[in-house]
Amino acid sequence: MSTGEVDDRGDDPNDVELLVEQAAAWLAQDPDPETRAELSGLLRGVGSSLPGAADELRSRFGSRLEFGTAGLRGELAAGPNRMNRVLVGQAAAGLAAYLLERAHPGTAPSIVIGYDGRKNSRVFATDTAEIMAGAGVRAVLLPRLLPTPLVAFAVRDLAVSAGVMVTASHNPPRDNGYKVYLGGADDGSQIVPPADAEIAAHILRVAETGDVSALPRSEAYEIAGEDVIDRYVAATAAVASASVSPAGNTDARPATAGAAPGPKVVYTAMHGVGWETFSRVLDAAGFAQPELVTAQIEPDPAFPTVAFPNPEEPGTLDLAFETARAVGADLIVANDPDADRLAIAVPDASRTEGFRALTGNEVGQLLGWRAAERWAAAAGAGAGARGTLACSIVSSPGLGAVARAYGLDFAETLTGFKWVSRASGLVFGYEEALGYLVNPETVRDKDGISAAVALLDLARELAASGRTVADRLDEFAERFGHYGSAQISLRVTDLDQIGRVMQRLRDDPPAEIGGIRVDRIDDLSRGEGDVPPSDVLRMLLPGARVMVRPSGTEPKLKIYLDAWSAEGSLFERRDAVVERLARLEGGMRDRIS
Repeated sequence: MSTGEVDDRGDDPNDVELLVEQAAAWLAQDPDPETRAELSGLLRGVGSSLPGAADELRSRFGSRLEFGTAGLRGELAAGPNRMNRVLVGQAAAGLAAYLLERAHPGTAPSIVIGYDGRKNSRVFATDTAEIMAGAGVRAVLLPRLLPTPLVAFAVRDLAVSAGVMVTASHNPPRDNGYKVYLGGADDGSQIVPPADAEIAAHILRVAETGDVSALPRSEAYEIAGEDVIDRYVAATAAVASASVSPAGNTDARPATAGAAPGPKVVYTAMHGVGWETFSRVLDAAGFAQPELVTAQIEPDPAFPTVAFPNPEEPGTLDLAFETARAVGADLIVANDPDADRLAIAVPDASRTEGFRALTGNEVGQLLGWRAAERWAAAAGAGAGARGTLACSIVSSPGLGAVARAYGLDFAETLTGFKWVSRASGLVFGYEEALGYLVNPETVRDKDGISAAVALLDLARELAASGRTVADRLDEFAERFGHYGSAQISLRVTDLDQIGRVMQRLRDDPPAEIGGIRVDRIDDLSRGEGDVPPSDVLRMLLPGARVMVRPSGTEPKLKIYLDAWSAEGSLFERRDAVVERLARLEGGMRDRIS
C-alpha cells in the first residue's frame, strides 16, 4: 500500500475508506508529534462522522502538492497535499536520487541548504541535510536563518551541484515551501523543465515505495562558515562600489570614499530574515543605517502585524508609512520575509498615507535604466559588446524602450525568475511582482537586498543634484515615454471557470476592448520564438497591451494591462495612459464577467 498516495483500485480515488488507509500509513511514518496529533484527531473525526472531517481528509490525501515552480509550497499540516516532515523527507530523498543519477562517475554530488524564519524551516532544512548525507550527497547547511538570495549565491560560490531554500517567501503565515536551485551549467538558477519533472518522478517513487522513517540518515553534513556570508555581503555591497551618475557620467570611486549623503530611509523586513544581512551590506557599501520599523524587524513566523506578508498587498506597508511620516523620511525600503523581493515607496502629498508605493514595473524601469547606463559606460560606445535586458512577458514593455535606446538586446521570458535569470547575456532582469536581478554575475535569482542597494545608490546620486526618485520617474517618462500598468485578478472557487474564460477568449476573440481596437492576438500556448508554450493570451492594441493567464500559484485568472504614450507633455502622456488603462480595465471586466 502506498504511503500517502492514491492507489489504482478502479474505485473513486476520494473514497473515504481508501483515504483513511492512506492517512493511517502516513501517520505510521510521521516523525512530527504535532502533525501526528493533528492527523490522529482528524481520523477520529472521520470515524465519528464529524461534519467536514471527510472533506478535510480528501483535501489532504486526495491529491499531492505538485513539485513545480522551483519546488514545493503549501500550508503546514499532515498529508501529501500539505507541507510537513514526511513530504520534505520524500522530496529530499527524491532530489538526492536525481543528483546521484546525474553525477559524473566517481564523483559525489553536493548541495547547500538554507532556511528562513518560518515555522519548521530549520527542521525541514536539517531533515534535508541528514537525508542528503545519508544518501551519499555532500550536504552543506547554512549556519542560521538567512535570506533566500544567499542560497542562490552559495550554489555558485561553493560550486555545489544544487541548492535548497526552505521558505514560502511572501505566502500566508501558515505556509512553507521548498525551493530548488541547480549548479554547474545552470549557474545557480531555479529549476526548469525537464529537471523539475525528473525530480518529481524520483520524489513520487520514494513516496510510493518507501517509508521516510526508514530512509538512511547521517549527521555527517557540514555547517557552512561565516565566510560564505562575508563573500555575499562584499559582492552585494559592490553593486554600489562604482557609481555612474543619472546624467551618464562615470565615477569609479568607492561609494565609501566621500559619498554624498543620501535620502533619509525607513526599512522594514516584514517580520522576515532580511535585516541582519541588509544592515551588513549597507555598512560595507557606505550607506547610513535606515530608520527601522521596529515592530517588523525581527523574524517572527506568526507575522503579527500583517494579514498577508506580501509588500504588494494593501495594508502591509502601513507601519512603514507611519514610521516614515514620524521621522520625515524620503524613501521607504521593504523586503518580503525571505528578502528576495523589494518594495519601494516615495513621498506623495496627494495621498492620505503621505507616501506612494511604486509598482514593480516602475522600480524595474528605474533599475533597468541604471543598469543600461552602467553597461554603456563599461562597454564603451561602438565596442561591439552585447548585453540583454530581460523581463517576464507580463512585465511592462518600458524596459524594451530602454534596451533600444542603449543598443542592448531585449528578452521577454515566461513568468518566473527561473526563466528571467537564464536570458543570454543578461545585464539586468525583473518581473513586475517586485523581483529584480541587478547583479547576474553574483546571483542568478531575484535578490531584494542587492536591488535595494542599487536603488539606494541611485537615490543617493539623485540627492546629490537635488533630485528624488519621483523626479527620476518623470525623467524616464520624458525620455522613453510614460508607461502605466494595472491588474485584474479573478479569484475562483471552481478552477474550471478559469479554463472556460480562457477558451471563450480564444473562441470569440475581442475586436476591441473598451472601445480600443485590437490589432493582434497571440496565443502563446503554441510557443513563440524562445518562449516555451504557456497558457497565455497576448492582445496588442494601439499604445496598449493586455495579457491574460491563469495564476501559477493561486486559484486566479490574472489580467495584466499596460499602456504607454510618448506624445505631448509629461502631463499629457500621463493623462493618456490613465485614460487608456481605465478603458481597458472596464472592457476586460465586461469580457470576463
